Amino acid sequence: MRWEGREGSSNIEDRRGIRLKGAGGVGLGGIILALVVMYFGGDPSVVLQGMQQQGTPQEEQAPYQETQEEAHMREFVAVVLADTEAAWTQIFAAQGRTYEKPTLVLFRDAVQSACGTASTAAGPFYCPGDRKVYLDLTFYDELKNRFGAPGDFAQAYVVAHEVGHHVQTLLGISDRMEQARQRGNAAGANALSVRLELQADCFAGIWAHNADQSRQLLESGDIEEGLNAASAIGDDRLQRQTQGYVNPDSFTHGTSEQRVRWFKTGFQSGDMKNCDTFGARTL
Repeated sequence: MRWEGREGSSNIEDRRGIRLKGAGGVGLGGIILALVVMYFGGDPSVVLQGMQQQGTPQEEQAPYQETQEEAHMREFVAVVLADTEAAWTQIFAAQGRTYEKPTLVLFRDAVQSACGTASTAAGPFYCPGDRKVYLDLTFYDELKNRFGAPGDFAQAYVVAHEVGHHVQTLLGISDRMEQARQRGNAAGANALSVRLELQADCFAGIWAHNADQSRQLLESGDIEEGLNAASAIGDDRLQRQTQGYVNPDSFTHGTSEQRVRWFKTGFQSGDMKNCDTFGARTL
């Protein structure tokens, strides 16, 4: 990606020096969170439920000295966030809408959000309650080493996917999905979650399309990195790696093939109308 030298977003909240006291223990939320380790970017309204039953942890401020590598990554994330802001501001304006920029929170180990308390094990997530994206930069090491998805565009895809959830919140899609999920059973809720996640993948593809066409941000091989990342975190692939078998009824994000397909749909078309995963007969 041609990101160095570009201006970064000011909507970054650095909480890496904050430690949570009293956030330990394993209750219902801890069990749920442990199960979701298999899934990247879980829906916090589901993933984090029950965590608040353990009591609100106290925040303790401590000095934090980032390494040179961390500083480089922080600057990268800020540039990617700024580019998503440019893309979605332009897209929303074309529809007569105003894009409200989210805040991206950097944290270490654990963080308190409006959706509850989450540990690094939950992976990056978006909380609709405070409209913030949460990211522990150490996840990028896991993306590379555990999931086999290296590269700066793979890392950018992570941010773009979570910002895709923010777009869904602004458009009222997340609220409608949550209402429908509450009316259904567990299997139906999982199916709705898959459609929500695949749409966020499609929206990430739309950002990539806009970044390439409007600002020439992409370089040769970038899209392949993004597709590799999307494939690496498909439910079927993760379940096969962690439990040795695949259970489609428990999917919450979609298969590797589906995630790749919807990202490509967004990238190739650049049109939000083509990202209607809820109206699609097949995913």
